[in-house]
Amino acid sequence: MAAMEIPRPMHIRPFQSADTEAVVNLWQACGLTRPWNDPYRDIQRKLAEQPELFLVGEVDGILMASVMVGTDGHRGWLYYLAVAPEHQRRGHARRLVATAEQLLSERGCPKLQLMVRRDNAAIIGFYAALGYVEAEVITLGKRLIADD
Repeated sequence: MAAMEIPRPMHIRPFQSADTEAVVNLWQACGLTRPWNDPYRDIQRKLAEQPELFLVGEVDGILMASVMVGTDGHRGWLYYLAVAPEHQRRGHARRLVATAEQLLSERGCPKLQLMVRRDNAAIIGFYAALGYVEAEVITLGKRLIADD
């Protein structure tokens, strides 16, 4: 972004099936995909559960951001928060997080959690600036369905 360029506003809306390729490309550009998680299957799984909580952001009609939000009624979770590299550091991720927090608050969800890879210092700093703190928990996981 040039010194005098004003950031274009981001429009946030629910994900639509036609967004699939753009979202997968975004996640790949942001380094969010992993070989053991098929992003297409992750999208299909989200569309089967609370699809209204899968949001994308557009600037000038171009999809450039995403976030998956989920809740079990007690905890909310954020997944796949991504902003295209050329649109980062303009407040878009902050707006997506604020929108997710609002949606969860409106549902009566009392807390929001997320997972960050320990070596991702930049994103840990981003969330810390938004008031998130490291929880004194250990996350355990077990794969129930392989994406191979």
